[in-house]
Amino acid sequence: MRVVVAGSSGLIGSALLPVLRQAGHEVLRLVRRPAAARDERSWDPPAGRIQDGTFDGVDAVLNLCGAGVGDKRWSQARKQTLLDSRVEPTEVLAAAVAERGIPVLVNASAVGYYGNTGDRVVDESGPKGEGFLADLVHEWESATRPAADAGSRVVLLRTGLVFAESGGLLGRLKPLFSLMLGGKLGDGRQYWPWISLDDELAAIRFVLEHEDISGPVNLCAPEQLTNAELTKAMGEVMGRPTPWTVPAFALRAALGEFADEGVLIGQRATPKALLEHGFQFQHETVATALPEVLGQRA
Repeated sequence: MRVVVAGSSGLIGSALLPVLRQAGHEVLRLVRRPAAARDERSWDPPAGRIQDGTFDGVDAVLNLCGAGVGDKRWSQARKQTLLDSRVEPTEVLAAAVAERGIPVLVNASAVGYYGNTGDRVVDESGPKGEGFLADLVHEWESATRPAADAGSRVVLLRTGLVFAESGGLLGRLKPLFSLMLGGKLGDGRQYWPWISLDDELAAIRFVLEHEDISGPVNLCAPEQLTNAELTKAMGEVMGRPTPWTVPAFALRAALGEFADEGVLIGQRATPKALLEHGFQFQHETVATALPEVLGQRA
């Protein structure tokens, strides 16, 4: 396939490109500067401009754009940035897919769509939750509608927490655990849907190549894990005690609104769509994932 990828410089995008190329796909990267390499095409999402010829002969568009949700404290301006960085690129790409009759649009999304599910298990048929993140994801996904209305196959990648050797959640937690400062956050009962980077990349390739998959797809491991369980598992793998609890009030003081929406709540999500279509996880449990992603292999 000839695939145009937007958002190729992030944690997932930069790791995905060699995976797709090794599988035999031709990859073109959209960049927000003058194109300087043979595989680059320039674009300006706020202006709705894309370099001429970008979509010639293209079989699929993969959109991974979006500013980091937990990178900065949420102000009204930051919330607008989080929204614009997702919706604007998606609108531009969905319109291009619809106009040019491109068969496939695979678009990033997030399990935050479900809001706080508590102990309730949710699959892709689950309803939209409440809160800023749920509203954000809803608008993000809705921006793909022109492509779907035009008959393109649209896949929405509702990704959980991605476990990688560097970057992401574990990249932030690992130094704390190394200093024996690891501990559960709040009561620790909130579920944190997770997926290893290897499985994230394999799942994206899987949905790209399987023509019978469309709509929302939860990208998370089959194992449903609470924050307290993850804390304990990380401590065991790293050989560090985890006696601490970071109280909710301290998290709210440090993180503001993000604490209540991104840390102290969670989604007990299950990857029903992937499993029903025969996807095989390399890391179904943290017992297999953590030693590898934390660099603690035997």
